[in-house]
Amino acid sequence: MKIISPKYDFCFKELMRNPIVRTYFISDILDIPVEEIRETRLLNTFLRKRYHGQKLGILDILVELTDGTRINIELQARIQDAWDKRSIFYLAKTYVEPLSAGENYSHLNRCIHISLLDYNLTDREEYHTVYRLRDKNGCEYSNLLEVHVIELNKELKGNDRVDDWIRLFQAVNEEDLNMISEKSVGLREAVRELKEMSLTRRMRLIYEARQKAIRDRYAEDEYVRKHAAEEGYQNGFQLGIEQGMEQGIEQGIEQGIEQGMEQGIEQGIEQGIEQGRVALIESCQQLSISREVTKQILIDKFAATEEGARQLLEKFWHKS
Repeated sequence: MKIISPKYDFCFKELMRNPIVRTYFISDILDIPVEEIRETRLLNTFLRKRYHGQKLGILDILVELTDGTRINIELQARIQDAWDKRSIFYLAKTYVEPLSAGENYSHLNRCIHISLLDYNLTDREEYHTVYRLRDKNGCEYSNLLEVHVIELNKELKGNDRVDDWIRLFQAVNEEDLNMISEKSVGLREAVRELKEMSLTRRMRLIYEARQKAIRDRYAEDEYVRKHAAEEGYQNGFQLGIEQGMEQGIEQGIEQGIEQGMEQGIEQGIEQGIEQGRVALIESCQQLSISREVTKQILIDKFAATEEGARQLLEKFWHKS
């Protein structure tokens, strides 16, 4: 029987809502004896903005342990540009978010970020890498910040607990699940949850609808990139976007701007960015993409401020 992939975001979040799965997953990945984890509590995944204009952080899973340790777990199926910066952004937001104005720094607790990536972030053989704050001689400065990167597509070399969880995420059918179902209490519960979700008509429909939405999103992204690029290729901006697209980066337009700047192209950047923004607005309208979504694309892809995006839409959003 084919199963709903645990790498599907909705399925992953459902798994992490199960306290047994959540506890054993954290225990195995972080190498913490399960008996030392008395409680794992799911938190609100929206990290508050401390001032107007600050970027909002939206996490996949945020867990707090009994000792106050906060753990952010992110599953990323599509290649993301600058994932290292993004994961550090999440980690930093998770670390400072609980501290209120005037509170003592001693109230800050340990924070851990776990990245589950369905692509290769590095060309090394290691598929579970742990990063902590150390000096050049390996002496630890603090254990308050820690990053775990798990690359799900790399060849497994062992049979430890982390390997078994990776095999769970790699599973495509019931036979794959049966091979790992007896490995531990946590994996056995995760396998049971996956089988149940795969048999539930509601979950199957949600899964299929989500897969269709992902395919449609790919097509829409390609269309918007193509048309925004065609009409925004001016002066130095053109070179940057071309290189971004050649590298196949999802956020090709944004990457193109960065590359154009890095290469010292001084003239035409502002004009090119403006034309690219206008072309994007026109393409989104042609695709019947809502004004609110278009505004968010301008902010995310073209580094526009919220007010700047609003003004652009006021000026160039043609009312039918």
